[in-house]
Amino acid sequence: MATDYDELRTDVKESQENSLEALKTAKAPDANSVVQELDEADTSDGLTPGGEFIAEELVVQVIPQAEDEFTCYSCFLVRHRSQKAREKDGHAYCVECEG
Repeated sequence: MATDYDELRTDVKESQENSLEALKTAKAPDANSVVQELDEADTSDGLTPGGEFIAEELVVQVIPQAEDEFTCYSCFLVRHRSQKAREKDGHAYCVECEG
């Protein structure tokens, strides 16, 4: 007896038909209720503040550039001198920007 392996199994067929029937009979929201829900969400978003005000100062320790470092003129990152690709008109460029 030949077996058709492309044919869906009976249990898979039944579950697909049942799920389609369930989707067809499910109560879908109408367009007006969806629009109302979206409008309510938009108005409630407008009432909340955008962020908190923090009355703290940010303290950052600034370290001066070392002698073996340079600032890339293209990406403005401080790099080690071993990453210097070239220097033109007094401006140094790193390997990544020149690559």
